[in-house]
Amino acid sequence: MTIKNLEDLYLDQIKDIHSALKQSRPVVEDMAKAAKSSDLRKALENSAEGIDRGMKTLADIAQAHNTSPGGEHCKGMEGLAGEARKHGLETKFADDDAQDAAIITQYQRMAHYAIAGYGCVRTFARKLGHQDQSDQLQTELDSVWDGDRHMTELAEGGINRAAMDGK
Repeated sequence: MTIKNLEDLYLDQIKDIHSALKQSRPVVEDMAKAAKSSDLRKALENSAEGIDRGMKTLADIAQAHNTSPGGEHCKGMEGLAGEARKHGLETKFADDDAQDAAIITQYQRMAHYAIAGYGCVRTFARKLGHQDQSDQLQTELDSVWDGDRHMTELAEGGINRAAMDGK
């Protein structure tokens, strides 16, 4: 696809973020299954539901522009999802709390990627006069930020401290 203007870039990035979410979803689900902390497990399950909502929002936006949300493969999230599996799920952990801390780390890396993407397309939507879409994207951005803050609270609230003990 040749990107001729901001509208083309906007739709290209909508598709890229959709791909990123699609790739992150199974990793988040697997991290939820691996989490030992019930609070962390619940937060990851909620995140997976949020990813589903985000994918629907992006698909709806793409369809409003007579295009499909598919057709892109986000190489950035491919790498982050691979790293999340390697460092949060496949590494051998002698301590459950250390694994939970690693899961939070990997989740937040993927979340920060989504935050950057949503922030950019929200700004594009505003500039292009797509106020309803901008509002929808802001809602998704706020949701990811909320999940990220909650993960920080879990880490600082006890998981990291418990991981220091190395049971």
